[in-house]
Amino acid sequence: MVKIIKDLIPKSNRNRPGNRMKPLYITVHNTANTAKGANATSHAAFVKRSSTVVSWHFTVDENVIYQHLPLNENGWHAGDGRGTGNMKSIGIEICENADGNFEKAVENAQWLIRQLMTEQGIPLANVVPHKRWSRKQCPRKLLNRWDSFKAGIATAHTSKKATTKPVKATPVKNTPSKSKASKPKKSVNLPSGIIKVTKPLTKGAGVKSLQEALAAVYYYPDKGAKNNGIDGYYGPKTANAVKRFQLMHGLVADGIYGPKTKEKLKALL
Repeated sequence: MVKIIKDLIPKSNRNRPGNRMKPLYITVHNTANTAKGANATSHAAFVKRSSTVVSWHFTVDENVIYQHLPLNENGWHAGDGRGTGNMKSIGIEICENADGNFEKAVENAQWLIRQLMTEQGIPLANVVPHKRWSRKQCPRKLLNRWDSFKAGIATAHTSKKATTKPVKATPVKNTPSKSKASKPKKSVNLPSGIIKVTKPLTKGAGVKSLQEALAAVYYYPDKGAKNNGIDGYYGPKTANAVKRFQLMHGLVADGIYGPKTKEKLKALL
């Protein structure tokens, strides 16, 4: 049995949107954070910061599992905006810190997934990699062994003593003040002209504003990069984020920022 600590993201945080969800899928991620100490406890603290824009349901390491969101609320982890990945799936991050035991963390994740499948009535076919929703190479350490990972879920230890009832953590006071937590997002001025990938890459304040707008509606250009990839350069990753946004909103998914994409973004913002 693996200890599950329920330490939820504050309701005032923007990365806890509170949308009601009936989960149909389980989405598996790797944290892509190999730093020493980047375990489940560390990620539990990260996801509770008022400045964090992403969120998921569980973080798993070799010793413990943290729960960050209720299973009937969505998170922002799949990179598909208000698509099925975010709105209909439970997000699980598996730690890969250098001072941890990754294989044991994988075993714990398999155990957790098995419990969730039974509890939520989710079939093994609906346990999917992050790549399913956004083409991101994630979970990066499991994609080349995905079949064996799923086989391990099917045979995960399920003793009579196993339980998914969370162990309540000691309440942690949030350091941001109430007024700061509820502070509205800063307005984003969208660029007016057409932007697309060019050689050399299109760059400038307009591109940065577009990236900030995409991040504000949870189509961050690159979750794993510094500042979520907001760098002012319109490269393939930003074009991919635009394409996913267009796809989810009935626009031509060409990765080119034009008038129709601007209007849809403006309406959402």
